[in-house]
Amino acid sequence: MEELAPTVGAHGESSGAGGHGGDGKYVRYTAEQVEALERVYSECPKPSSTRRQQLIRECPILSNIESKQIKVWFQNRRCREKQKKEAVQLQSVNKKLNSMNKLLMEENERLQKQVSQLVYENGYMKQQLQNVTVATTDTRCDSLVATPQHSSRTGDNPIGLLSIAEEALGEFLSKAKGTAVDWVQIPGMKPGPDSVGTVAISHSCNGVAARACSLVSLEPTETMVILKDRQSWFRDCRKLEVFAKFPAVNGGIIELIYMQVYAPTTLAPARDFWTLRYTSSLEDGSLVVCERSMSGSGAGPNPSTASQFVRAKMLPSGYLIRPCEGGGSVIHIVDHLDLEAWNVPEVLQPLYKSSKLVAQKMTVAALHHIRQIAQETSGDVTHTLGKQPAVLRAFRQKLSRGFNDAINGFNDDGWSLMNIDGAEDLIISVNSAKNLSTVSNPSAALSLPGGILCVKAAMLLQNVSPSLMVRFLREHRSEWADFSVDAFAAASLRGDSFALPGLSPSQFSGNQTTMSLGISAENEVLEIIQLEGHAHSPEESSVMWKNIHLLQICNGADDNAGEACSELVFSPIDEMFPDDAPILSSGFRILELDSKTVEYDRQDMLSAKRMMNLASNLEAHSSNTAGCTASSSDSRSVLIIAFQFLFESHLQGNIVTMARQYARNVISSVQRVAMAITPSGLGLHGKPKPNSGSPEALTLARWICQSYSFHLGNQLLKSNYHGGDSVLKQLWHHQDAILCCSLKLVPVFIFANQAGLDMLETTLVALQDVSLDKIFDEAGRKALCNVVPQVMQQGFALLPAGVGMSTMGRHVSFEQAIAWKVLTEENAVHCLAFAFINWSFV
Repeated sequence: MEELAPTVGAHGESSGAGGHGGDGKYVRYTAEQVEALERVYSECPKPSSTRRQQLIRECPILSNIESKQIKVWFQNRRCREKQKKEAVQLQSVNKKLNSMNKLLMEENERLQKQVSQLVYENGYMKQQLQNVTVATTDTRCDSLVATPQHSSRTGDNPIGLLSIAEEALGEFLSKAKGTAVDWVQIPGMKPGPDSVGTVAISHSCNGVAARACSLVSLEPTETMVILKDRQSWFRDCRKLEVFAKFPAVNGGIIELIYMQVYAPTTLAPARDFWTLRYTSSLEDGSLVVCERSMSGSGAGPNPSTASQFVRAKMLPSGYLIRPCEGGGSVIHIVDHLDLEAWNVPEVLQPLYKSSKLVAQKMTVAALHHIRQIAQETSGDVTHTLGKQPAVLRAFRQKLSRGFNDAINGFNDDGWSLMNIDGAEDLIISVNSAKNLSTVSNPSAALSLPGGILCVKAAMLLQNVSPSLMVRFLREHRSEWADFSVDAFAAASLRGDSFALPGLSPSQFSGNQTTMSLGISAENEVLEIIQLEGHAHSPEESSVMWKNIHLLQICNGADDNAGEACSELVFSPIDEMFPDDAPILSSGFRILELDSKTVEYDRQDMLSAKRMMNLASNLEAHSSNTAGCTASSSDSRSVLIIAFQFLFESHLQGNIVTMARQYARNVISSVQRVAMAITPSGLGLHGKPKPNSGSPEALTLARWICQSYSFHLGNQLLKSNYHGGDSVLKQLWHHQDAILCCSLKLVPVFIFANQAGLDMLETTLVALQDVSLDKIFDEAGRKALCNVVPQVMQQGFALLPAGVGMSTMGRHVSFEQAIAWKVLTEENAVHCLAFAFINWSFV
C-alpha cells in the first residue's frame, strides 16, 4: 500500500518523490512509512520541527522524506480526522432533526384531529342552541378523564388489577397522543434538537394536567428506569414505596405504590397517593409506564402520620417511550392530578388548581433530569472544583429536601411544635431526633447534643414579581441577612464552640464572593457564597473563622421563564466543600397564586434591582411608579420562609429568642423590599387586615400630619407635600420614631414608621401585639398616666427625656417625646400618636 501526499518546494515549486526537485507533485509513502507515521500521530498529532527531525533520524524508512513533507502529511491527517468527526456530528444532528420532524408531524396530526373534533362540537352546540331542547353543557373532557371507582377492582381484589391497568393504559394514550384533553402550549417551549421539547397544560378539564414531548439521547429502557425512579428527579416526592408487584401479560408488570408529596407551604397539609402503576410494551416496540389512583384507603404509614396527609388522586398519567432511528428515544409525558383543592384555605386554592405549577415541578423537571443524565453520560458536562456531576446533583437534592422537611415538619421525622404563650405570628418547631448523617458516609453523623430548631412563616404579597424578589434576595443579601447569625449557624454546623449572636458580635466586611458550580438544565443555579467578616479583637479572631461559606441554589429568577415557583435555599458548608458535607437548609419560596400578572416596565425593574440601599430604592420608586403599567391589580403570591438552627440543650431558650427575632427582622426587610419593587407602592398584605372603620395607610398618614400641624402649629414633615402617597413615604422615612396606638383599655400600636419599628425591634406583622405600656419603664408608665389626660384635653403633650424598652428588652433613650391626638375629617379622635426624638439604644 502506498499513500500520496502533496508537498511544496522551498521556492513554491512542486517537489518530486523523495524530496528531490523535479516535476512530480506528490510523495509516495509505502505501507511501512504510513504505519510509522500513524504510530507517531497516535502519540502526538502535531509534532514540532525538532520532533520531526528526530523521527527522520530514528526511523530509517523515513530517511528519504523531508521534514516539510512530513509536516504536510500530519496536516492532511489532522484534516481527515476533523472531517470524519464533523461527518459523524452531522449525521447525529440529521437523525435528531428527522426524529423531531416525525414528532412534529405526529403533533400536527393530533392538533388536526383536535380541530376537527372542536369544529364538530361547535356545530353540534349551535344546533342545540337553535333547537333549545337540551342543556348546552359540554361534558366531553370530564367523561374521558374521569376515574371511575369500581369496588370489585380495587387493590384488595387482585383479580381485577389487569383490567384496571388496561383501562388506565387506554386513557393515558388518549391523553398523550389523542384529544382527550384540550392542551394549551406554554409559550417559549419550541421544539428543536437542543430544546427541552413541547410542553402544554390542560384547559378546562377535571383536575390539573401537563403534557410534554421531547427527544432524548438515551435508549428507551434506560429512560424508563430513570422516569420510574421518581424520587431522583421529583423533589417534592418525600417517599415512594412499592407495596406489591404482579406479573402481567407480554412481560408487563403491575405495581401497587404509595407516595407522599411535600406541601408547598406551611398553611396546608401534604398530599399522598395510593396508585397502580402498569409497565408494558406496545407492538411497535414502544415502552409504556402508566399510573392511576386506586379506590379504597390502600396502604400507607401509621395512623398518626397519615393524619398529616390528605389523599389526592392521580388520574391516568404516565410515560410513552419510543425508540428513535439512530439511537435515542422520543418520550411523551402526561401528569394528571386532582389535588383536592377544596381542602385548603381559599387563598391557596389557586396553587392546587395550577397546571402550570404541575408542569414546572413534575413534567418539565422529568425532562430536565433526563437531559442532564444524557449530557453527563456523553461527557458534555464540565466538572467544577473537581466535583462529579452526580455529587453536585446530590447537593441540589439535599438542599431542596432539607428545605421541604423544614417547611412540612412531619411528626415521624421527629418534629414537634413548641408551646408558646400568646399570639404568635411565627411557627417554631423543634427536632431532637433528626440525624444530620451524610450521604456518602452515614457513620460520620454530626453530633447533636440538643437538636434542630426551625422558625417559619408565610406572607401574602400583592403585585410583587416573584422572580424579581428572589433576585433581590440573592444579589443583596446584606439588606436582609445578619452576618453574626450566619456566623453562628456556620460554627454550630461545624461543631465549634461559638457564642450566641450579640454576645460576641462579628461584622460583615461588605465583601461577598460568588462562585458558580454550574447551571442545571432547568436554569437552576448552584453556587458557593463566601462572606468575608472581621472580628473586633485578636482574641475573637482566634476563636472564630473569618469567612463564612454558604452552599446555595436559586431557581425561578428568570422573568421570561414564566415559572410559577421561585426559590432561594442555602446552607452553611465547610470551606473545603467535602462530598459528604452535612446540609441544614434555610431559605425562601415564592409561589404565584394568580395566573394574571402585572406587566412591569423592564428598565424600571432592572434599575430597582441594582439598587443596594433600600431607602434609596424607595425614593427612586416614587419616580418609577409612573412608568409602570399594570394589566391587572390582582397579582398575588405567597412567600414562605424557613430558617433552621442547631442548638445545645442548655441554650434552647436563647436560640428560640434569637431565631424569633431574626425571622421577624427578615420579614421586616422583605416588607421593605416589597414596597420598593411593587408598582403600587404598598405591595404587602402579610400583616392582618385593618378592622372595619380603620383607615388605609395613606389616609392615616395624612391624618397624623394634619393633626400635628393643628395642635402644635408646626409641620411634622420638613418639605411640602402634595398627595397622600408622598406623605406616606416621607413619614415612613422620618428620622424620628413615630408610632400610633389605639384608644382602648389596653392601648396597642396600630402603626409605626421605619424608625419606630427599629426602635421597638419588631415588624409590621408583630406590631399589633405590642401594647403602649410595654415600651416604658416604671417611671415612664407613671408619667404616661398624667400625659394621656392632658393630650385628650388640650390635644398634645410634651414628655421629658426618658428611657424606654424595645420588645427584645433593650433600653432605649430619647431626648424628648411628643404625644398628640390624631383626628379624622369629622374631628373624631381616631388614635394617639407619639414621636420619639433623637432616640438611641443604651
